[in-house]
Amino acid sequence: MARFDTNRSAEMEVFVRVVDLGGFTQAARKLRLTPSGVSKLISRLETRLGSRLINRTTRKLTLTEEGQAFYQRSLRILGEMEEAEREAASGAAPRGRLTVNCNIPFGMLHVLPLIPRFLERHPEVTLDLVLTDTLIDLMQERADIAIRVGPLKASRLVARKLGTSRMVVVGTPNYLARFGTPKTPADLTEHRGIGWTFPRIRGGWPFRRGDHTEEAMPPPAARASDGEIARRLALGGVGLARLALFHIGPDIEAGRLVPVLQNYNPGDREDIHAVYVGHTAPLPARVRAFIDFLAEHVRVSDPALKRAGDGRWRVA
Repeated sequence: MARFDTNRSAEMEVFVRVVDLGGFTQAARKLRLTPSGVSKLISRLETRLGSRLINRTTRKLTLTEEGQAFYQRSLRILGEMEEAEREAASGAAPRGRLTVNCNIPFGMLHVLPLIPRFLERHPEVTLDLVLTDTLIDLMQERADIAIRVGPLKASRLVARKLGTSRMVVVGTPNYLARFGTPKTPADLTEHRGIGWTFPRIRGGWPFRRGDHTEEAMPPPAARASDGEIARRLALGGVGLARLALFHIGPDIEAGRLVPVLQNYNPGDREDIHAVYVGHTAPLPARVRAFIDFLAEHVRVSDPALKRAGDGRWRVA
C-alpha cells in the first residue's frame, strides 16, 4: 500500500539535483533549501529505501550501485511526470511557474518591457526571469525557455527565431580623440579593447580583407562578463568594443559611441532565438503562450549603418 505521507517525487527531485550538481550545497542553492535540509532529506530517503545511495566524503559525492540505478530510474519517472503535466496542461489556460533564462542586453531592452503586458494577459502565470550571458543546460537548470543571442550548437532543443542584428566595433568620441581612429585592423595593436571573461566561439574580431576574413583584436584593457557591462565600459572610454546593433543602436544615434573600421566589417550577424526542450507531447500552455507572445511583440530587424550629411552615423 502506498504511503501518502511521503512526497516521493520531491525526494526524487532533490536526489537528482544533488547528483547533477555534485553536492548538497549546490542543490540547496538551486532548490532554495538549506544544505542541512537537503542532507536530512537524502538520509531519510536512504532510510526509507533501506539502501545507501550516496557515498559522502569531504571532497566529493559518489553514487553507490544502488544509487546509480535509483538515479537512472528517477530521471525516467520525473521525465514521465513532466510529460503527463504537459499533456494535461496543453488544453488549459496558461498557469503555473514559468522559468525564462535570457541574455542580459536583450533581456533588458526587449524582454523586461514586455513582462507587465504578458502577466496582465496571463495572470495565473508566475514568472522566474534570470538574466545572464552564461549558457545554461535547460534540463539541468529546469528552465522552460532560454533566449540566446549568437550561433546555436547542435542539440535536441527547439529554436524559434526572434530576430537578427549586425555586429559593429565602436568607441567613444573621447577615446578616439585620445588614441586615434584605427584605419585598418592592423592598427588595433595600438589600441585598447574590451574582452570577455568567458570563452567566445571566435578568438578575435572578424574583418573582411578582399575575398577572405581575418581576425584581429586590440589587447584587452578590461574584460566583461556580459554585454551590458562591455557596453558600459565602452561608454566610459575604457576601449573599443564589438557589440550588436540591437544593443548599442541608441548610443550610436546619440553620438555616444562611434563605429570604426566599417570598411572592413564582414557584415556578420547574431541571430536571436527562443529555445526550449522539444518533446512529442504538447508544450505546457504557459510555455507556448510566452513563446507566441515574444514572436508577436519582439521586433529585432537586421539594421544597417549609414553616414548622415552631418557626418554622424545613423542606424537604418
